[in-house]
Amino acid sequence: MSAIVGVDVGGTFTDLFALDPATGTFRTGKVPSKRGDEAAGFIDGLNAVGGVAGLAAVVHGTTVGTNALLERKGARIGLIATRGFRDVLEMRRRDRRRTWGLWGDFVPVVDRDLRIEVDERTRADGTVLVAIDPAQVIEAGRALRARGVEAIAVAFINAYANPANERAAMAALRALWPDGHLCCSSDILPEIREFERTSTTALNAYLQPVVGAYLGRLEAALDQGGFGGRFHIVQSNGGVMNTVMARSLPVRTALSGPAAGVIAAAAIARASGFPDVITGDLGGTSFDVSLVANGQPAFAAQAAIDFGLVIRTPMVEITTIGAGGGSIARVDAGGLLQVGPESAGSVPGPVCYGAGNDRPTLTDANVVLGRINAERPIGGALARLDVEAAKEAIARQIGAPLGLDAVAAADAIVRVANAKMAGTIRLLSIERGHDPARFALMPFGGGGALHAGALMREVGLKATLVPRFPGVTSALGCVLADLRHDQVQTVNLMLAGLDEAALEARLVAAGEEARGVIERGGLPIEGVEVRFEADMHYVGQTHTVAVPLPFRLAGGAAGVTIAAIRTAFEAAYTVAFSRLLPEIPIRIANVRTIAIGRRPPLDLATLAPPATASRAAAERGARTVWFDGTAREATVWSRLDLPVGAEIAGPAILEQPDATIVVDPGLAARVDRLGNLVITRA
Repeated sequence: MSAIVGVDVGGTFTDLFALDPATGTFRTGKVPSKRGDEAAGFIDGLNAVGGVAGLAAVVHGTTVGTNALLERKGARIGLIATRGFRDVLEMRRRDRRRTWGLWGDFVPVVDRDLRIEVDERTRADGTVLVAIDPAQVIEAGRALRARGVEAIAVAFINAYANPANERAAMAALRALWPDGHLCCSSDILPEIREFERTSTTALNAYLQPVVGAYLGRLEAALDQGGFGGRFHIVQSNGGVMNTVMARSLPVRTALSGPAAGVIAAAAIARASGFPDVITGDLGGTSFDVSLVANGQPAFAAQAAIDFGLVIRTPMVEITTIGAGGGSIARVDAGGLLQVGPESAGSVPGPVCYGAGNDRPTLTDANVVLGRINAERPIGGALARLDVEAAKEAIARQIGAPLGLDAVAAADAIVRVANAKMAGTIRLLSIERGHDPARFALMPFGGGGALHAGALMREVGLKATLVPRFPGVTSALGCVLADLRHDQVQTVNLMLAGLDEAALEARLVAAGEEARGVIERGGLPIEGVEVRFEADMHYVGQTHTVAVPLPFRLAGGAAGVTIAAIRTAFEAAYTVAFSRLLPEIPIRIANVRTIAIGRRPPLDLATLAPPATASRAAAERGARTVWFDGTAREATVWSRLDLPVGAEIAGPAILEQPDATIVVDPGLAARVDRLGNLVITRA
């Protein structure tokens, strides 16, 4: 029993990558997702790559948490707060969705009548001023249960400094809440900043029943199929955790699926000699963009999944827009063409699927323009696509209002979608000080490589690197991802006069705790790396700088010194602000512990074309494809049959079971030693 399967469940397709490390062999799969019955689609996918029995591990990247937040379909939850502080979730950071106007339109995930206050108070130094009365908590819990609440979040003022009152409240609630859907802020985020801590804790409770039920259905389906291995979930930070922790901390899975894709992209980019890439994951519903610099993904300390829904936990930095293959095109009241964010998803899907949708999508436009082969759709669920239905829908709903024929209207849909994608890439590169000419685009997902040439041109990227299996890149990332566990603790220590021994002891204890979480993970690892970061600032500043600390856990010691911390802070502060303020004292606000269990590496050369591959075997003739309003004869190739070193001049279409790649006129593609496709200007 050695095979490991990565499974990425998206809104349209479920993608799989199965690897047998013992033999070095692999299989890929892509099956339609079953919205509302994800377990069935999940098992269908596993059966497509060999079945459940005999697998050593299944690693799953999921969007169930993301969808529950975006669609507001989480559990009915209650919040127990310190008296006077039940409105923290609504006050937020005094921001508002619309700047002008007297009324806000943000509705928190916890209704106000389900936010109950109790008497308790802890000072910022950790001193308990008012101890919690368990009877009050029990009364609050009973009231919430009577109102149909499924989960409870406990968030008390200054609980990061001393969790005693929160833990006493949790102990009182457990007798009333046998299903265990309880969480408190000192367990979820023991960090200063009241809104972020309360928001993260509330969203964790909001997801607990949803994610727990979803994982329960998957585990039941796996058990029924005879699965005897380990089941793990990808976190938003790109690491892997077991399902026990995923049930307890579902908020850490909010960007699970997209994060797995970025992890795979970073590994492929490093191995291919492209350390700087911008990833573009184009699925059925969204376009997810992330930046990899010097071979490492960018991380963010927090993210807003939607307005007011703030999650503060380390995660791969990903920007998402509603511009996927299923994004619906329409002409708005002002006569402007819009694409997305509403999506047809997998059910009913684009018009060309013939499943009842009559509103044209981006996929329909690509079909009409000849970019997608209607006789060989990806995913294997359909025998062919209905080109005429797609053309009629585009002509009627887009062409007629704009005075365009069907082909011109389809071209306009693609141009608008490309502009939206290019704008998102600029936001993540140019507007953050990165020169796009240094970066290659790495498109993946089923539709990413259809738009690579246009995005290269519009943003000014130097090349495009298309992975060997772009349609299952996120599933590959599930297999590649290391185990990872993050912890944070607010310390509020002045650097001057710091007790080095006390901080050392704190780091060692936190490091050993995090190491234990990794070692209990249940997946084979080659070793555990523990590192530390600090959130630091000059006294008087409200925002902090993330500072990697030059300490590693070794033999029960970390080697903490004031001088090393100061040097690290000044280096990080200089990068962020280009100058120092040596006359102002320095404070350490939070200390972060990161434990990473390094998985055995995968030799990506395993994915390369076989020695028997040849251009002759890959030739598939030619067909008419429209580029910028002009019909061109494009050569068609079976991408996976092309040998290493093969060069293809545009215009060309490269087809494979999980994706389609378009090489625009004026571009040329080359197969590198790993089987990736490198597209450059001819």
